[in-house]
Amino acid sequence: MRKTIAIVGAGLGGLTLARVLQAHGVAATIYEGEASAKARTQGGLLDIQVETGQVALRAAGLYDEFLTLVRPGEDAKRVVDRHGTILFDLPADPGSARPEVDRGELRRLLIDSLAPGTIRWGHRLASIRHGVGGGYDLTFAQGSAVRADIVIGADGAWSKVRPLLTPAEPAYSGTCFVEIALASGGRGGRESVAETGGGTLMAVAPGRGIIAHRYADGRVRGYAALNKSEEWMRSIDFGDPSAGLRRLADQFDGWSPLLTAFVTQSDTQPWLRPVYALPVGLTWDRVPGVTLVGDAAHLMSPFAGEGANLAMYDGADLAGELIGQPDAEVALAAYEERLFVRGGDAARRSERNLEVFFGPEAPRSVVTLFDRS
Repeated sequence: MRKTIAIVGAGLGGLTLARVLQAHGVAATIYEGEASAKARTQGGLLDIQVETGQVALRAAGLYDEFLTLVRPGEDAKRVVDRHGTILFDLPADPGSARPEVDRGELRRLLIDSLAPGTIRWGHRLASIRHGVGGGYDLTFAQGSAVRADIVIGADGAWSKVRPLLTPAEPAYSGTCFVEIALASGGRGGRESVAETGGGTLMAVAPGRGIIAHRYADGRVRGYAALNKSEEWMRSIDFGDPSAGLRRLADQFDGWSPLLTAFVTQSDTQPWLRPVYALPVGLTWDRVPGVTLVGDAAHLMSPFAGEGANLAMYDGADLAGELIGQPDAEVALAAYEERLFVRGGDAARRSERNLEVFFGPEAPRSVVTLFDRS
């Protein structure tokens, strides 16, 4: 394929797309707004699924390297009620088909697999428009501009590429996360960290929850979750973290102190993370030379466990079409036909599971979910 390909966004989907293309001799350039690969932390652990994420890593020729990143023993799951009573306790499975890896380490693996110069760091997309005579003109915040025959939006929830295809925008789900973390140094910390078991702790009730993961170094990271309006959540002043955490902890009145300690004793900046989602089953009409991968195409809550996996799968699937089909428009249409189906299916599961975790039947509904899986 001789067409110029611009990928907007150096997340897992865009990186996988570029890697698979390059492995088959097709050049692509990634334009990323962040200044470098180390500009910010990349979140916590991901469970990489056989049917999606692992398929993508095999297509990228990185499966063996991926296996060296796996964190055995961190896929244990424990569900408790607000009193800390254990309702479900699944030990780690050393042979798990959905092994856990650190998102940052996985991203680094993909970045390092690309040819030097593939990623143009510090290129935040400012505008994109149809070019005279075809293709697209991309202008970046620092003033540079490029033209590309094909543009793939891998730029996440607030994609600048998506408006070329659809006016749809993410909507607030009604659930907001606040980042929390707790070391095991002090006595209270040790007891609370022990409460998590060997992996992920899910303490949930209608409209609220504390979800935390215990890492190999003993530290716990996770989120306090509330079903509140976005305005109410933003009214909490986390400029003073201690005061903000105390107000947050008030929403867990009557909970076990071993659970509320994850909030009151949290030693990380408590960033707000409102959960947004695109409309379930989103589709669009074919627009020549442009498409989307990952959250830009099917943003959903994390409760289907599919976001990162689907992003990588999207990237590998799209690359396979572009490599195997000389007519780019035929390739893009075939890719989108499958994209819409898998994105819609995952988004529906995610929407249902969000209700399972924080709806009126929680935490018993969560136990039922894991019993069936």
